[in-house]
Amino acid sequence: MPTGSGLGDVMPHLREALDGNGPAWLPVPSADRREAKRLSSSLGPGEPIDEDVALVVTTSGTTGIPKGAMLSASALRASGDATHERLGGPGQWLLALPTHHIAGIQVLLRSILAGTEPTVLDVSGGFLPQGLASAVAGMRGERRYTSLVPTQLIKALDEPVATEALAQLDAVLVGGAATPAPVLERARAAGITVVRTYGMSETCGGCVYEGVPLNGTEIRIRDGRVMLGGATLANGYRGLPDHPAFAEPGWFRTEDAGFLTDGVLTITGRLDEAIMTGGLLVIPQVVEATIINHPAVSECVVLGLQDERLGQRVAVAVVPSPGSTAPTLEDLRKHVVADLDAIAAPRELLVLDELPLIGPGKPDRAKIREYLLARTSN
Repeated sequence: MPTGSGLGDVMPHLREALDGNGPAWLPVPSADRREAKRLSSSLGPGEPIDEDVALVVTTSGTTGIPKGAMLSASALRASGDATHERLGGPGQWLLALPTHHIAGIQVLLRSILAGTEPTVLDVSGGFLPQGLASAVAGMRGERRYTSLVPTQLIKALDEPVATEALAQLDAVLVGGAATPAPVLERARAAGITVVRTYGMSETCGGCVYEGVPLNGTEIRIRDGRVMLGGATLANGYRGLPDHPAFAEPGWFRTEDAGFLTDGVLTITGRLDEAIMTGGLLVIPQVVEATIINHPAVSECVVLGLQDERLGQRVAVAVVPSPGSTAPTLEDLRKHVVADLDAIAAPRELLVLDELPLIGPGKPDRAKIREYLLARTSN
């Protein structure tokens, strides 16, 4: 899957996939041979697969055996149609994401369903927010949309021309990771129509917008865990027929904790990232939501490190706000304790110029952990 001008070569295959007429396709990155080889060698191209599978889209993990969500043509169509229904109708899409992940693929599939040609912002050399102005200026059509990840939105907000360009669009979908509240406030104050999305490869991408499920999506909470079902659900994982995430027919068991209030979903954190420190449970995303409100913090990631005394200790990596001096550990501890229990305050701080990312735009927690452990060992 190319990112720039070569997209014309793959669009016919995606049209076949949406029609349910072609073979099943496994999108791999053309610019990353190692990743393409890893996916190809693990997910069995050329081996038999269910006839209704149109795409096998990998999750964003990079450790262990890759998991490929088997998506049918009907699920992909249901996702695209429900998205356009929620946004107010079909339109032209701006592609600013890698095309081998579900968010980028969906921009192309929605374009096909809408009968429009996507405008492409080439991100093969990284996302340059200055390019948004010319890209948006070249878009035509009654309605115009794009999809971004939070780090892209943060960068765009630091560039006035990019901010102005995004404000011209009818909707800017933001997903792939949690968007900090201060970022949302800045974007909306600048006139950008931000729509927070929640979903994953296993649900054809975003299936819950601003906490409300799209048409055809079902949500239930079981023991604090979010379960997703409905028309956009994957058939399962390629080569893993008994995976527990799909153990209950018609439902996908996520690793997210959350709750429903009057039908609106709130995600409180990842169950598999919870920190047990001093005998108490700390949810990293709750601490991140507090730290991101510190005026000197632009981005942050909280995680747990092994600790002989506490079991785990809370650590944080931060990217300072532009023009700000990096906060000290003492600053952040005081800031957290003002809102949360002292056990949630970080005991270790790592300052970075930018967060390492995984997939389309999720913080690479494994890499951040490596940085912290390497520093500790030195």
